[in-house]
Amino acid sequence: MSNQTAANDGEREKKTYKHPIPDRAAILAAIEKAGEPLSQDRVAEILRIQGPEKLEGLRRRLKAMTRDGQLMRNRKGRFGLVRKLNMVSGQISGHPDGFGFLVPDAGGPDVLINAGDMRQALHGDRVMVQVVDSDARGRPFGRIVEVLERAHQHVVGRLSVVRGVATLAPADSRISQSIVVPGADLGDARDGQMVVVELTQQPGPRHPPVGRVSEVLGDHMAPGMEIEVALRKHELPWRWPAEVSAEAAKFGELPSAEDRRGREDLRELPLVTIDGEDARDFDDAVWCERRRSGWRLIVAIADVSHYVKPDSALDQEAAERGNSVYFPSRVIPMLPESLSNGLCSLNPKVERLCMACEMEIDSRGRIRKHRFMNAVMRSAARLTYEQVAQALYQNDVHAVVEPVMPMLSELDRLYRALREAREERGALDLDLPETRIIFSDNQRIERIVPTVRNEAHRIIEECMLAANVSAATFLQAKKLPIPYRIHEPPTLDKLTDLRTFLGAIGLRLAGGKEPSPADYASLAARAQKRPDRFVIQSLILRSLSQARYSIENDGHFALGYDAYLHFTSPIRRYPDLIVHRAIKHALGGKERAPSERMVERASVHCSMTGRRADDATRDVIAWLKAEYMSDRVGDTFDGTITGVAAFGIFVQLDEVYVEGRVHITALGNDYYQFDPGHMSLRGERTGTVFSMGGPVRVRVARVDVDEAQIDFELVDPPGGPRRQGGRSGGKPGAKKQGEKPTAKKGARKGSRRRGGRGR
Repeated sequence: MSNQTAANDGEREKKTYKHPIPDRAAILAAIEKAGEPLSQDRVAEILRIQGPEKLEGLRRRLKAMTRDGQLMRNRKGRFGLVRKLNMVSGQISGHPDGFGFLVPDAGGPDVLINAGDMRQALHGDRVMVQVVDSDARGRPFGRIVEVLERAHQHVVGRLSVVRGVATLAPADSRISQSIVVPGADLGDARDGQMVVVELTQQPGPRHPPVGRVSEVLGDHMAPGMEIEVALRKHELPWRWPAEVSAEAAKFGELPSAEDRRGREDLRELPLVTIDGEDARDFDDAVWCERRRSGWRLIVAIADVSHYVKPDSALDQEAAERGNSVYFPSRVIPMLPESLSNGLCSLNPKVERLCMACEMEIDSRGRIRKHRFMNAVMRSAARLTYEQVAQALYQNDVHAVVEPVMPMLSELDRLYRALREAREERGALDLDLPETRIIFSDNQRIERIVPTVRNEAHRIIEECMLAANVSAATFLQAKKLPIPYRIHEPPTLDKLTDLRTFLGAIGLRLAGGKEPSPADYASLAARAQKRPDRFVIQSLILRSLSQARYSIENDGHFALGYDAYLHFTSPIRRYPDLIVHRAIKHALGGKERAPSERMVERASVHCSMTGRRADDATRDVIAWLKAEYMSDRVGDTFDGTITGVAAFGIFVQLDEVYVEGRVHITALGNDYYQFDPGHMSLRGERTGTVFSMGGPVRVRVARVDVDEAQIDFELVDPPGGPRRQGGRSGGKPGAKKQGEKPTAKKGARKGSRRRGGRGR
């Protein structure tokens, strides 16, 4: 550490603390120079720390450094350097089979932890691990020395009471330990119910975790239980604090004259919203007109920032939630419904406050000018994607209200120009199939259908991209701290894996070590006419990095933008709300500029909440699909191989859009060798190859609703006739004579409807 750095740290200590003591760097340097672990008294002596206040400060600092994994306190109470003791701190990632991995804080390879050592920690805990060896693959192997921070105070799961002994099986399979619940702490909970348990004793080397029932959710297969479990498993905020509800209730149903003062008046402009049929919050509206050299486009966005002020109860709750969460049958909104579906929603024929982006776009789809304004508007119509597609592409003039039809036609022409610019830019456009669950009136899951993305979806997508990139350009020029939406280029390892697979099926990704978005787009275009196009697109997606928010502008690889952010959905995304506040400040309003520290923290937090929402939604959909298949055990279906691993293959059913696995032991009487490069399994005796995109015919062998796991078995054995698609005899789902469906206990027939759905 340089003298200047030490001096700077010392000055910071003096400014921050009433009784400053040497900083962490000085403490680490003292222990390293001593060459051995030191007691607290010895550290104080070396650093000449005296007086009760400073000694207390040292005690707290040593405790914090131990908690953060910089120091390790041994059994004699002495503090040693973690790196000298071959220690690694990080977070535990548990495995259903009992073992786990430490994901190091400082990066590097994961550290394997055996099941016996994992007894003292739960998935998500931060621990200190001593690396003691390596396994057969060369991966570091370690043992838990100390648990630094517990991740769970509450755990949700299914209660089991056997001969008076109660245990909880956690819904999160990564928590492999059962939690003991003493009889006195059961409350009204009964065997088989889904409950939340508060941990009264964390696990240790010689004792299991112990808890008490704090909440009874209901019967195991009760309607909506999958959502109740997901909310608690992923710790999603879903209850409104009283102060938030009270604050939301203060607003009226319409903007007041005071609200409208100083705003540009767009009420006579026929702006329209275009959303899905089941949408309930409308945060964007569009309008365009033809100009001599191109178009004038206005994208109007709900002005949430007018009502949700920084540091208010509404703002703090929205920041904590980070985003809305959309389940198949329920929405957990970021804002109370009186705002998200009411005052902030651009509902038709009513006045609403908005932040509008006006753009001049030339005939080649390039944005020449942009301007932002605080405005008031009145939506002329609430349109759906289906209505717009019918009006524009099926000549159904009655699909939309007649006055907006000329504007929609011009909007379509603008979209064609924006698409041309997108292709010139080389942006990647993957059209992976998504599904929607259809519920019947008698509370059963009726079917699972693919969602159709038509040209009307793409019209709105291009308009929103134009507004987002305009906002990024505007704020970047103002040099304000903002949460950019960044997407980094793929890593070399992922590129190698993708190219190895592509080579096996006769395709190639150009661009060498640094392929461009255009190289990816060209690959996706070449795959478009292949029967395995969705598998190829899925592998392309897996090879890419995950988009995230960041205060640093690193560009958006997939979209081909040098600067990009989210501006168009402040009702359901907190980063958009930050961007609106920054724009208002830049326009000279009273809104204060977001601070760097706040933007940096919000970027990290909202990246996490976005992933959390995705994980929770996937859990719910997987549960619902498993439940849907639970009374189809024994049925046969055609499918496509969507994944290959050493333990078997993953298959998606072609007409049902449900994925399950075929374990390697169910592939036939052969020894199968896994080729990770070509993503395939090859039989040693038969030569049968199972690879990505291949067609198979499978039978539903087993369904575990609790684990959302569906197991298939092959109908055609390897070496026999291999059907390459199409059904052979009988109607879909017909059982062979003599076969008896066998579902795991807990999988019941029938499915249920879950109320209204949000987009």
